[in-house]
Amino acid sequence: MIHLLFTLIAAEMALILTLLFRTPLRKLVILSLDRVKRGKAPIVVQTVAGTVFVLLLSSVYSMVKIQNRMTETGEVNPTDQVLMSNHLLEASLIGFLLFLALMIDRLHHYIRELRLLRKTMEVAKKRIRATEDASAEKLKALGEESTTLRNTISKLESEVEAKTKEANDAETETDALRKQSEEYLLEYDRLLEDNQNLRNQLESTDHGSSRSC
Repeated sequence: MIHLLFTLIAAEMALILTLLFRTPLRKLVILSLDRVKRGKAPIVVQTVAGTVFVLLLSSVYSMVKIQNRMTETGEVNPTDQVLMSNHLLEASLIGFLLFLALMIDRLHHYIRELRLLRKTMEVAKKRIRATEDASAEKLKALGEESTTLRNTISKLESEVEAKTKEANDAETETDALRKQSEEYLLEYDRLLEDNQNLRNQLESTDHGSSRSC
């Protein structure tokens, strides 16, 4: 029994070391533990663990029984001492065996959770990268659109400046034509006045010559 317990403890310790370090055997061990926890295997494992726990209780009960007998008789029997030591060793080994089994179960659970967390993080990173790429493309498109709008605005400003210059030139030309037309009108009025004066002089000359006749 003790040799079997030592063998099981050594196997569990080797299994724990395999789980702790990244080796090719680690994946095989994890896959094996995954299969053990599927289907009816957990029931078998729980049954075995329950049996081992019963053996632990049996060893503890035997130790208590021997201790009570030694207390009642008040004598130290070598046989009882050997049995006491044997049961104590068995109880210690069984307890350590159960502790290592629980440790293996927890290690497997945390490794599996860590693997799921890493996969989730990888998916999240891919989504973030895709979002960043889409945002970069949108920013690039917005930058190009902004550049196009700026060029259009600059072109429109140039056209407005050209139209404004044309309007100013036209206004200047209109003012010049207005001034020129006013000068022409003044000259026309002066010529009319001169013409009227000449007519008056001619009429007075005509009247004077008719009277002398």
